[in-house]
Amino acid sequence: MSATLDMFFRPASIAVIGASRRPGTLGYQILDNLIRHGYQGVVYPVNPHAPFVHSIPAYPSVTAIPGPVDLAVVVVPKEVVLEVAEQCGQKGVRGVVVISAGFREVGGEGVAREEALVEIVRRYGMRLVGPNCMGLLNTDPGVSMNATFAPTMPPPGSTSFLSQSGALGVTILDYAHEYGIGIRQFISVGNKPDVSGNDLLEYWEDDPHTRVILMYLESFGNPKHFIPLARRISRKKPIAVVKSGRTSAGARAASSHTGALAGADLAIDALLAQCGVLRAGSIQELFDLAMAFEHLPLPKGNRVAILTNAGGPGIIMADACESHGLEVVELSPHIQARLRRVFPAEASVRNPVDMIASATGERYQVALSIVLQDPKVDAVLAAFVPPLGIRQTDIAASIVAAAGTCREKPVLAVLMGREGLPEGRAELKEAGIPAYIFPESAARALAAMNRYRAWRERPPAEPEHFPVQVRKVEEILERARGAGRPRLTEVEALKVLQAYGIPTVPFRVVHSEEDAVEAALEMRFPVVVKILSPDLVHKTDAGGVVVDLRSPEEVREAYRSVVDRIRSSMPQARIQGVLVERYLRDGREVILGMARDPKFGPILMFGLGGIYVEALQDVAFRVHPLTRLDAREMIRSIRGFGVLEGIRGDPPADLAHLEEVLLRVSQLVEEHDEIAELDINPFLLFPEGGVAVDARISLEPPVGRETGVSGGLPTH
Repeated sequence: MSATLDMFFRPASIAVIGASRRPGTLGYQILDNLIRHGYQGVVYPVNPHAPFVHSIPAYPSVTAIPGPVDLAVVVVPKEVVLEVAEQCGQKGVRGVVVISAGFREVGGEGVAREEALVEIVRRYGMRLVGPNCMGLLNTDPGVSMNATFAPTMPPPGSTSFLSQSGALGVTILDYAHEYGIGIRQFISVGNKPDVSGNDLLEYWEDDPHTRVILMYLESFGNPKHFIPLARRISRKKPIAVVKSGRTSAGARAASSHTGALAGADLAIDALLAQCGVLRAGSIQELFDLAMAFEHLPLPKGNRVAILTNAGGPGIIMADACESHGLEVVELSPHIQARLRRVFPAEASVRNPVDMIASATGERYQVALSIVLQDPKVDAVLAAFVPPLGIRQTDIAASIVAAAGTCREKPVLAVLMGREGLPEGRAELKEAGIPAYIFPESAARALAAMNRYRAWRERPPAEPEHFPVQVRKVEEILERARGAGRPRLTEVEALKVLQAYGIPTVPFRVVHSEEDAVEAALEMRFPVVVKILSPDLVHKTDAGGVVVDLRSPEEVREAYRSVVDRIRSSMPQARIQGVLVERYLRDGREVILGMARDPKFGPILMFGLGGIYVEALQDVAFRVHPLTRLDAREMIRSIRGFGVLEGIRGDPPADLAHLEEVLLRVSQLVEEHDEIAELDINPFLLFPEGGVAVDARISLEPPVGRETGVSGGLPTH
C-alpha cells in the first residue's frame, strides 16, 4: 500500500495541541475520542496551562514531548496556529491536522494566514489536512483511531469516506452509526490547500481493505488530474460522489448556445460520467449506494425481478426500476409454473411477483429461490410489508437463506414498516444483503450497480488525433486577435472547421447582386443568402437570412432585402458582405459546440440543433478530451436520439461520421486554447456524411487588454 498518507491514518503517536479539560470543547472531545475508542498508539496532550489532561501527563508545547510525534491535531485559536505549525516542523512532525477555522474560508486576512501556514508546512516537508476541518478516523482494529470531534464512532467496514464539510461530517458519522454502515476510514479535508481529494483517491486505490469510496465535495481542486485518476481507480472499486451546488453558479453572459446551456454543474455531471464515478443526489442516497456495493456482486445485466407480499410496493418498485433504466422482465414460463404451485390462485406470479399478505417466511424463501434460478433475471428486489402475525426477522432469515443459493446474483431487500425493522436489517446486513426502507432507494441503488457494471465492461479508450492544418487556424486566429475582434467572422469560422477536416456547406462571400447570382449559378440552386456583420450574433432574428432561393431574380431580391433590412433596422451595424451558400434539405439538424470553463477546461456539447436548441435543451455534455466511446455515448444519451436512428422509414443518419466530427472538434479546442466558445449550428447530418452550415467562434480576451469589435472583411 502507498505510504503517502500513513502519517494520518496509521500514526504511531499523536499530539493533541489544544487538549482541554473542559467538557464541551473541541480539545476535550478529540482527546476523549482517542482514549475512549481505544487508539492503539501513544497520545500526547499539549496544554501549557495544565500538567494533566484526562489523567495523562500534558506538555506545554509539542517541542517538549520526549518521544517522536507522527501526527499533530491542532485545535487552538487561529492566531496561534502558525506558531504551533512552526513548532511542529521543528519537532519533526510528519502530518498536521488543523481543526481551527478562520482561514481562506473567511476571506481577507484569513487568506494570507492560510498561505503562511502552507509555506511553513512545505518548508518542513510536512503534510497538512485542513484547516477548518473536523479531523479523521480509522476503524482498523490495529489502529482504532478517532481523531475527530464527532460524538459517535461508526462500525468497522470497507467504505472509506471523504467530506469537505466538517459540520456535515458529524451527520455522516451519526448516520453510519445509526444504520450500521461500516466505515474503514473517514477524513474531513476542510479547505484542502495541501491534502486533496485526488491524494486520498490514490491512497485508497492501494488500500486492499477499502472496497467503496464515498466523497462529499463542495469544490473540485484539479479536474484535469482527477479525470485520469478516477478513470483508473473506478475500474477497480466504485467511487460515489455528492457534489453540492447543483444550480448554475457564476453563469457568465455567453454569445453561443453552448455557453448559454453549459453550467458548472453540467460540467461536473459530464466529468463524473466520463470517469465512471457515480453521482448521488444526497447523503442518504450516497449511503444507499454504499450498502449495495459493500458486499454484493455486480449484476450481469439490467434485467430485474421484483418479489413482494403487497401490490403497491411492487408497482412503485417497477416504476422506479423502469425510470432508472432497469428492465422488469417477464419471468420464464417454467419459473412461473413453479411459483403457481407454491401460492394461492389470487397471487400474481408474473413480474412483479405478488405473493399477497398471507405469504409466510417459508414461502418467501421458496419463491425467492425459484426466481433466482431464472436465467432471464440478473438481480432481485425483495420487498416485504409486515402483516399481522409475520415478523420482519423471519422474512429477513428467509431472504438470507434464499440468497445463499445463488450468490452470483445480487439481492436487495426492502423492509417496510417499523416493527422489527432494526433486527431484520441487522440480520440482513450480517449476511451482506442491504436492506432499505423505501422501494425507490433499492431500485436506485441497483441501477447504480448496473451503470457501474457497464462502465467496468467498457474497453479502455484514448483520444484520437487526425492530420489537420494547425498553422492555417493559427493564422486565422492571429488576424482576428491582431484586429482586436472577440469573434471570428462566419467565413473565418467555417475555414477553421475546414482546416480540421470538418466538412462545410459550399459558400462564397460576395459584395454585389451580380456576384451573388454568379455564385449561386456556380454552386447550383437552391441557395441561401446571409448578411455578414460582426455586430449580429443571431442573423435569423435580425432578418438577415433568406433561404431556398431558386432563380437569379430571387437571389438579387434576397441580396437587396437583407442589406436594406439591416441598414434600416440597425444603422450602426457594419456590413462586411453577403454570404451565398448551397441550400441543403432533408438533413437532420444537430448542434456541436464547446464552452471553455476556467476550472474544467473545454466542455463539449452535442444535441438536436436548429433555432429551438435552447428551448428544447435536448443536449449532452462531456469534458475534453473525448474518446470515441465518449462521443458515441454522448450522441446516444439525448432524448431525441430516435430521430437520428431513423423513424417512420427514414434511413439512419451517419453516426460514425458524427462521432468523428465530435472528435475533430475536441482536437481543435485542445490545440487552440484561444477559442473560448464554439457553435456549429446547424450541422446537417445525412445517411452518408454531413456538413456544417453555420459556425460561430468566440475568442478568449487577451490578458491585461480590453477587446472590442473592429476590423474584418471590407464593408459593402
